[in-house]
Amino acid sequence: MNEQFRVAQKLGLMFRPETPLPEDIKSWAISQLNAKSPALGIKSFKSMNSDIKEWPRELQPNLKKRAEMWTVYRANRKKEREKIDGQETEAAKRANEHKNLMGQKDSLKFSHRNVYGQDQLKIRFMSFWANHFTTGNIHDNQNVIGHLIDEAILANLNSSFSEMLYKATSHPSMLIYLDNIWSSGEDSVETREQRRNGRQAGLNDNLGRELLELHSVSPSAKYTETDIRNAANVLAGWGTDLERPLNEMREVANTTDHWDLYKRTWAQPGVKRVMGKTINQGKGGLRELTDFLAMHEHTISYLSSKLAQHFVSDNPSQSDISYIKNAWKKGSGNLDQIHTAVIERAILSKEPKFQWPMTWLFQTIRLSNATFFMGWDEVFDYDDNLMNHRQTYEELGQSFWHPRQPDGYSSDKNEWLSGEMFERRIRFADAIYRAGNPQFSSSEIMDRIGANGATRDLVKRAGQYENEKFIALMCSPELMGLENA
Repeated sequence: MNEQFRVAQKLGLMFRPETPLPEDIKSWAISQLNAKSPALGIKSFKSMNSDIKEWPRELQPNLKKRAEMWTVYRANRKKEREKIDGQETEAAKRANEHKNLMGQKDSLKFSHRNVYGQDQLKIRFMSFWANHFTTGNIHDNQNVIGHLIDEAILANLNSSFSEMLYKATSHPSMLIYLDNIWSSGEDSVETREQRRNGRQAGLNDNLGRELLELHSVSPSAKYTETDIRNAANVLAGWGTDLERPLNEMREVANTTDHWDLYKRTWAQPGVKRVMGKTINQGKGGLRELTDFLAMHEHTISYLSSKLAQHFVSDNPSQSDISYIKNAWKKGSGNLDQIHTAVIERAILSKEPKFQWPMTWLFQTIRLSNATFFMGWDEVFDYDDNLMNHRQTYEELGQSFWHPRQPDGYSSDKNEWLSGEMFERRIRFADAIYRAGNPQFSSSEIMDRIGANGATRDLVKRAGQYENEKFIALMCSPELMGLENA
């Protein structure tokens, strides 16, 4: 594989056919960090001449609008349950979901970004951090997951890890996903009042635990259960209710912003100590905690290693990890400097890097210029020949919108190398060929990427039909990132 595609495979999503190949791949890769990132896509799958355009603004609502839609959805669901006619109820349920739920729209927009975007490296870093700050559709969280990915992750890729950590931790999607919306301080007004009335109330440490274990320092820091509980007490009071009327929000938290909702009567009074750090009481305590964690030595080591394994090599060297750590420290957590260090080590390393199923899928579609996802006008449509995008992710075993464990998807290739997972890639390659109408043959793709001799021999032996050659190429060790280019 030539150098341009070797780098694009490791760090990006492969060059689309209409994209000229850069002569200086390193300069191009670093420039991608500051690329513009509109959500590009197509209006209709059914029109093969559908132009690539920016997604309509009405399909990208802000957080306030998403909360309003959620409120309407819940109110309509209550009305539907009161109806007698089952057929009418089912039709009303579908109409309500299509109009007011954002999960399928956001996941299709994410698919389009990956297939049609011109900012392929930025999108890959977005996906890495979206996986690191795992959320999923639990407690019907789907209306705000896409907003977290766009506004807490993508919008902060040129900021600092401290800023991203704070924004992701305080986002409604994270607070809902890890149950912080029901957490009240052990000695808070809310807890004492509810217990007096015989109701259950108190601290939920889910987010406090994951903040330390998964999002920052990792267990290598040897924090204690007391540290987890104190982190949870810092977080107590942070939590939105998407159905709460704005006037009640203002009364409870002096704001109508769901991303800044701190319920004072739910907060734990007094200072807290987390891993030796004194955290002041009140709303500002969370920023103090996330700033402290973002620059902790164990956070830097843990995340530098995680970045290296995801982008540089399946078994990154200590020098790779140290290089990223040094960039983190020199730039005080500046993500542009951290990501630049990742790019430099990925280009320098000649080790292969196995690709996630979803990354491989996007790369396959881009290389062949196939049309495999519905357009935004067809979000809820079904086609006999084309799998609905929600089903696509279910079959892949990867989705940022499905319920999953808080530790996200592994970058360890051994987690994805089972016979079943390989068989799924074969079926997807076949489906892309049969339904996606690739615009380039296997031979043309191999010439453009500079495929190695082993791959060309594999494709030659695959059979006489083009679909067999296409499957062999896309599922070759070279295209999956299993062998040196």
